[in-house]
Amino acid sequence: MDSWSRAAREYGLDYVTLAAAPTTQDKLLGPIVRESTLPAEYCREFDRLEFLRYCPTIPHLSRSIMHHAWSVGAEGTAPSFDCPPEFAALMRKYRLISGVLFSVNSVDGSRFVVRYDGDRSPLAMAEINELSMLSIQAFDVFDRLRRTASNTNVLSARELEVVRWTAQGKTSLEIGQILSLSDHTVNAYMTNAIRKLDCVNRTQLVAKAIRMKIIS
Repeated sequence: MDSWSRAAREYGLDYVTLAAAPTTQDKLLGPIVRESTLPAEYCREFDRLEFLRYCPTIPHLSRSIMHHAWSVGAEGTAPSFDCPPEFAALMRKYRLISGVLFSVNSVDGSRFVVRYDGDRSPLAMAEINELSMLSIQAFDVFDRLRRTASNTNVLSARELEVVRWTAQGKTSLEIGQILSLSDHTVNAYMTNAIRKLDCVNRTQLVAKAIRMKIIS
């Protein structure tokens, strides 16, 4: 979250959240949040009162991929969206006076949102445009790491062993002797690993596994 947090501070915002894009089927904020610097007490109270149903971003996300900005205003002023007084009161209690949300998409088709909140006046369009670019860049880094971790979990224990020994220069026959497997079985594990990591041969497989930190 460091990149997003730095971006937030540059624009006078205090909190940043990365979450799966909410839908009308989601009832709570907690299960969809991936990372957040929001106060834990705020999140617990938000979910206890099931305020996600009043979140203005959900209907917005169903019809647009553009950013969405909002403000609850100071005491005595009306929020920029329809919500119960208790909703606005909770936001003001934690000084979440204004914010903006950006929709971002992973290369695997997953949809996420990056949300910023803080105690400041609504952002100007120039600020929103700049923050949007910073958010996309930070999400790209996060998404690569997320998919790397996913790919790591895809390989079985045996496939990892075969890849590790291959990286040390062992042939299929030698690996088979070490692991008490036939070279045919070793080659089968190798073929599976190559396919799972989208490689064309064992040389590329080893290089990619090292680059992705699957092996060291």
